[in-house]
Amino acid sequence: MTASRSDSVRGGGRATGGPITNVLVANRGEIARRVFATCRRMGIGTTAVYSDADAASPHVSEADAAIRLPGNTPAETYLRGELIIEAALSAGADAIHPGYGFLSENAEFARAVLDAGLVWIGPPVAAIEQMGSKVESKKMMDAAGVPVLAELDPAEVTDAHLPVLIKASAGGGGRGMRVVRDLAELRDQIAGAQREAESAFGDPTVFCERYLETGRHIEVQVMSDTFGKTWAVGERECSIQRRHQKVVEEAPSPLVEKVDGMRERLFEAARLAAEAIGYEGAGTVEFLADEKGDFFFLEMNTRLQVEHPVTEQTTGLDLVRLQLQVASGLPLPATQPAQRGHSIEVRLYAEDPANDWQPQSGPVHKIEIPFTAGEFTVLEQPGVRLDTGVVDNSLVGVHYDPMLAKVISYAETRSEAAHLLATALQRAKLHGLVTNRDLLVRVLRHPAFLAGDTDTAFFATHDLAVLSAPLASEADEALSIVAAALADSAANRSASRLAGLTPSGWRNLPSQPQTKSYESRTTGTHEVRYRFTRTGVEVEGHEGLELISVAADRVVLGVPGERGSVRRQFEIARYDDLVAIDSPLGPVAVRRLPRFTDPSEQVAAGSLLAPMPGSVIRLGAAEGDQVKQGQPILWLEAMKMEHTIAAPATGILSALNVTVGQQVEVGTVLAVVEEEEQEQA
Repeated sequence: MTASRSDSVRGGGRATGGPITNVLVANRGEIARRVFATCRRMGIGTTAVYSDADAASPHVSEADAAIRLPGNTPAETYLRGELIIEAALSAGADAIHPGYGFLSENAEFARAVLDAGLVWIGPPVAAIEQMGSKVESKKMMDAAGVPVLAELDPAEVTDAHLPVLIKASAGGGGRGMRVVRDLAELRDQIAGAQREAESAFGDPTVFCERYLETGRHIEVQVMSDTFGKTWAVGERECSIQRRHQKVVEEAPSPLVEKVDGMRERLFEAARLAAEAIGYEGAGTVEFLADEKGDFFFLEMNTRLQVEHPVTEQTTGLDLVRLQLQVASGLPLPATQPAQRGHSIEVRLYAEDPANDWQPQSGPVHKIEIPFTAGEFTVLEQPGVRLDTGVVDNSLVGVHYDPMLAKVISYAETRSEAAHLLATALQRAKLHGLVTNRDLLVRVLRHPAFLAGDTDTAFFATHDLAVLSAPLASEADEALSIVAAALADSAANRSASRLAGLTPSGWRNLPSQPQTKSYESRTTGTHEVRYRFTRTGVEVEGHEGLELISVAADRVVLGVPGERGSVRRQFEIARYDDLVAIDSPLGPVAVRRLPRFTDPSEQVAAGSLLAPMPGSVIRLGAAEGDQVKQGQPILWLEAMKMEHTIAAPATGILSALNVTVGQQVEVGTVLAVVEEEEQEQA
């Protein structure tokens, strides 16, 4: 066999070639499970590493062996390269796959893996170094003939350059990214971006570039072997983003599909970029494009991308399998596969888009996506693929990204893929945490999305408040809550030892209605007043409603309408005081309210409550200070992002209950602002 070029450029450690027998994934959650799935299909052993917070994570139990990394934060665990290499050696792994994020684009880690005699399932160290500095990589791409956006030194930014985008040099995923439109904010925003970059990647280096308010984020998947062959496997469009992090991704790109010759120019630029640095393995060349089809190099991600499944679905390739084969010294197949169909991926996050995208933490009681035809695998027929890092009863903590799953559709056409994915998400059972599910469904069904008009300003253009509104209308939510009340009544009746066959609240003589109260996050308190009669049930405010059947977990109602009664079915699940109601009308989640309120649980007016668990990283005021409405009081770090807690009104900071470094739980009273009394006219 001809010697591979890796023998000379990888710089030490085990030479490429020979079978890989056991892979340690230096990562967690969904991507660890994804790599393990391909390893199992290839008969390769698997080794996991895990933090204390991830001890019960599915990726740990699925691996053949698992090694603990003491601690919880990324800096204590998944960013400790020396511990990960030691874990691989102790478990008998002979190769390390970095996944994405964490150390996946850290050249020093890759070098240390090779020096330990292990196979690095990634590009050569030199390629990581060259692309690891986004500043230097743009200079190199410019020299190679790839169109680029000019770099800006943060110290030289002026009003004429605004708006600018601050970016972390060492990573991606929106960490360390800030848009600055006011020069007076530049210094503070750079400092905040540096802290986020340090926390996420262990490197605080940031830079600036001109920010284009609108544009298309187009990227090309490349795959290179060690014999000089490079494939431009296909392009993806990832324009719909929040906080510069992708939310919806698809292949092929609607823009590329409609601009003549754009695909050929993109692929040529991507191949130039890969060949300029002697690339090997899977990588992604990212571009920012305009509607005319002109594009500029943004960066090259020297790793597998989160959104790689849409490329797998539209090519039939298992990209992880190709990564493992290239790392073993095998050439790419002689023929590159043709494109097929359309695939759309959405990132299902535990977050509240309507409330400044606040990340959520806590238990995932249930996650069930209908129409799922496979997990972590390439589908050969239209359907839904699920790549998830959580299962029923998983716990989402505060230390890592709040992505729950990637839900991917595959179909013959784009419209079919969008319709299938939207319906699967709407009918999914997602119990326990607030998610961005409703937003995703509304995006997939939006006329602009269906027309392919998906630039990076999508949320701003189409009103985030409208897009993040609940799928269930207020009337449908109220009907769902009625079903929950009747199901609760059935549950109470079945649990009772007395009158088990008698409807709850039934009397031989007319009686007062039964009452149950629930709280909705969006519409407040709902009081359901109902009375069982000889012929069914009477519910105040819902005249003509027919009770067809009722059980603790299922209620069927006949809902009166202009053209007659419509039968509606509701499924009900309970988790302590949380009640989840699923129906084709849309998902509804409410909390049962107790009949009596404990006075000790009342919170003083002006209290600032922790919106999520996190760590206090800075204070912006001291107890006794005069503060203005909107003034930052403190900053919380949760899930690798900073969150500002501001004064709700102008007044006196009468209490500050936390200190820097303190961990707080959701609902903790952080501070109290006593509002100034308005002078009487």
